[in-house]
Amino acid sequence: MSSILNGKKLAVIGDPIEHSLSPLIQQAMLDELGLYCTYGRILVPAGTVAAWLPGTPGMNLAGFNATMPHKADLVPLMDTLSDDARMYRSVNTVVIRDGHFHGHNTDGAGFLRSLLDEDILPEGKKIAVYGAGGAARSVVLKLAAAEAKSIAVCCRTPAKAEELARSSARVHVVALGSPDFERTLAEADLFINCTPLGMQGVPAQFADFRFLDALPASAPVCDLIYRPLKTELLKEAEKRGHQTMNGLGMLIHQAILALELFAAMPLDAALMKKAVEKRLIPVLHQKV
Repeated sequence: MSSILNGKKLAVIGDPIEHSLSPLIQQAMLDELGLYCTYGRILVPAGTVAAWLPGTPGMNLAGFNATMPHKADLVPLMDTLSDDARMYRSVNTVVIRDGHFHGHNTDGAGFLRSLLDEDILPEGKKIAVYGAGGAARSVVLKLAAAEAKSIAVCCRTPAKAEELARSSARVHVVALGSPDFERTLAEADLFINCTPLGMQGVPAQFADFRFLDALPASAPVCDLIYRPLKTELLKEAEKRGHQTMNGLGMLIHQAILALELFAAMPLDAALMKKAVEKRLIPVLHQKV
C-alpha cells in the first residue's frame, strides 16, 4: 500500500512511558495495512517537551502520540489545533507536515465510537459521570457536543468541576453523597466511571457499590478502565442486570482515529479493531 507513512517513524512520548500500549496497538494496525512504518516509545521528561519538539523533524517522525504529562503542555506549541484539542485544552496526537505541528485530540471521538459499537446513543440522554479529572473532561465535553440532554459530573469536591460545568449549559456538578446524587442516579440513562478506582495497580477502590441500586435497570454502566477488562464496578453492575462496557473500545478507537490523521486517509475501523484486539487482549490478561 502506498502511503505517506512508508519509510517514516511514529512514536508515543510520555514520562513514564514504558507502560504505554500505543506501540503494540499502532504496530498491529500498521502491519495489517502493510505499511513500512515503525512505532516506538520516546521518554520525554516532564517539563521538557518544548525543548524536545524542534528536533522531531530530524528524527524522521511523521507524527507522535502524547500521554501524561505532556498533553496540556503541547497545546501552545502547535502551529494548528483541531476543534477538539482546543476544546479539551489537551493534545494526544501531533501530525508533522512540512515542519509544522498540527495538534489533535482523539479521546472524545474515540469514546463516542466505542459507545456506538455497543449501540449506546448519547443524544437526548441523561448521563451521570463519576469523576472530574482529565479523562472526564474529554468525555463530558464530547457528550455535550453530541447533544446529550444533560451531563451530571459527580465528584467529592464540586469546586474542582465548576469550570467544566461552565463550558456547556448541558453540564452540571453534583456532590457525591448528596440528595442530588441519589436523584441524578435514579434519572440516569447512562453511568460512566472516569476515575482510576478499581484499575489494576491502583489500590483505591469504590467504598461500596450500593449507589448502583439507584440506577434504572435500563441504564448501561461504562468504565473507562481496560485493565482489568472487567472491573469490580462492572461485575457489580452485571449482577444488577445492567449492560456494561469497559474502556477497551475507547482505547482502540482513539488510536484508529490517530492513525487516520497520521496516514491522512480513512481506515476500516472494524478491521483495525479486530487486528488490535488479536494482539492486545492477551496482553491485558497478563498481570502487571
